[in-house]
Amino acid sequence: MMRLPIDEGHSCTRLDRLLVGEISTITGTTILSGIAKRLVTGPIHLSFTGFQGDRQADLKHHGGPEKAVHHYPFEHYSKWREIIGDIALLKLPGAFGENMSMQNFDEDHVAIGDVFSLGTAVLEVSQSRQPCWKLNARFDVRDFAWRVQVTGRCGWYYRVLREGLVASGDWLERIYRHSPEWTISRVVRTLYTDPYNYSELSKMAALSRLSVNLKRYAECRLETRDIEDWSRRLYGHFE
Repeated sequence: MMRLPIDEGHSCTRLDRLLVGEISTITGTTILSGIAKRLVTGPIHLSFTGFQGDRQADLKHHGGPEKAVHHYPFEHYSKWREIIGDIALLKLPGAFGENMSMQNFDEDHVAIGDVFSLGTAVLEVSQSRQPCWKLNARFDVRDFAWRVQVTGRCGWYYRVLREGLVASGDWLERIYRHSPEWTISRVVRTLYTDPYNYSELSKMAALSRLSVNLKRYAECRLETRDIEDWSRRLYGHFE
């Protein structure tokens, strides 16, 4: 792989927690999911489809090369405790199914196409998370996925550009930026807060490093002049 240039967006943040999870039932339900994660110290192998030992039950909507690694900011946890209470799930990282947890690094600080080194691997930001109904089951709050969406506290995904070994305590170092103006916050705002802003949708659809999935959403809205039905994703199977 070519050596990546360091630019003005160069920054480092320590990976506080590395987490993976097997498929299991969500507590109190019969729903199978890989959302429950456990802490690993590593080093563990990160492949083009995710961390060793990390699994997803619904491979149609989760996992794959464009959503190989999920990152959720730990500082969001205190905000959720203020809203839904100091529940056990919010005591430690992993409640949102994230693989990577750290502080002082959120949706305002990372953009589509940002490239990072982590351990001996290289990752690239591909899209924001689209919260789904399994969060409702996980937290036992009927509209929790909707709350995640409207607050913009969604987290994001990486694709893997170079496989490698990763451990808790490694530094996540930004080494290149493709579109720094397109932060995850801006993507989430375009998707959910201002979904009929066709100028923003056109710019979003043109992003070369945006996931195919989100490109299709933007292109479809531009073509139909309407937004997709969110109800099944947000509430579909909550028991």
